[in-house]
Amino acid sequence: MTSDQKLALARLVDRSPSLSGTEIAAQLVPPRQFQHATLDNYVPDADYPSQSEAVDAVRGFLQGWKPSGGGLFSRRKATPPLPGLYLDGGFGVGKTHLLAALWHGAPGRKYFGTFIEYTALIGALGYQQAVQLLRGATLIAIDEFELDDPGDTMMMTRMLGELIDSGSRVAATSNTPPNALGEGRFAASDFLREIHAMSSRFRTIRIDGLDYRRRAIEGHAVSLGNAEFDAAVKGLPRGSTVDDFGAVLSHLATIHPSKYVKLVEGLPAIALKDVRQITAQTDALRLVAFIDRLYDDQVEIVASGTPLDQVFADDMLGGGYRKKYLRAISRMIALTTGQPQ
Repeated sequence: MTSDQKLALARLVDRSPSLSGTEIAAQLVPPRQFQHATLDNYVPDADYPSQSEAVDAVRGFLQGWKPSGGGLFSRRKATPPLPGLYLDGGFGVGKTHLLAALWHGAPGRKYFGTFIEYTALIGALGYQQAVQLLRGATLIAIDEFELDDPGDTMMMTRMLGELIDSGSRVAATSNTPPNALGEGRFAASDFLREIHAMSSRFRTIRIDGLDYRRRAIEGHAVSLGNAEFDAAVKGLPRGSTVDDFGAVLSHLATIHPSKYVKLVEGLPAIALKDVRQITAQTDALRLVAFIDRLYDDQVEIVASGTPLDQVFADDMLGGGYRKKYLRAISRMIALTTGQPQ
């Protein structure tokens, strides 16, 4: 590797990002790959009619911001639409696209973020200040609603209740394994049970289908041999990083997941050397959050060692975080093949 290449390539572990509550709020917009998401450019899978039905449901939710047109002397008063919409389905069926399309179509001040980004906002600003910041928004869009932490779930439920009471509307998604009849899945009933105080205010739409990322790519993440890895690293664009996989896992443990968005900011690609299977659940969950941010920014991954789709042990894939790991596997396959969607 030339001296110029050494200057061009940095280490991810040397990045120590900071993120204020104001910066978190400013970043509550759809990921870059969904910047132009609309209902018209969502492509439903013809084999799964529920995908077209979901498009109609989102379009109907958007109608809730339009005047009813009944007029002052209308005999029949239109029934007000429910303030909440929940898209329940497998990963890779286009829920984030639909949520982003809804966000783009909604009027006024609006916010779009993952569950962890909203809880990070509360952590940075405090509960009352976070609610005050979001109050008055026309739409609060929550991608990847989580049930893993009861405290966070109930805090978010309380906040959403306050925001809905103040006139905001809420749309949420969560991931479930495709075609899995209950195993490890985040079911609509789970969501409604956890937000029991507001369940009657949400319309739930089930979306079936296969992971679109697997429709046109190989089913395994690409892993390079040592010589191939070195050659690939030499070809990485300026600003990319090269690190040992174990060192990256250790570094992720020193940074709150809410700051991973800044950790990957501006990276064209990362190289991970000597990937190995993960044995600690905490390391695995941090990797999932990290991969989500890489995927949002479409950061290519070059890797050697164990293929990234095999980093989660079988007992992890059979446990309560199954849905998270399957989503991460899908995204790592896409990012290492050079075909992210």
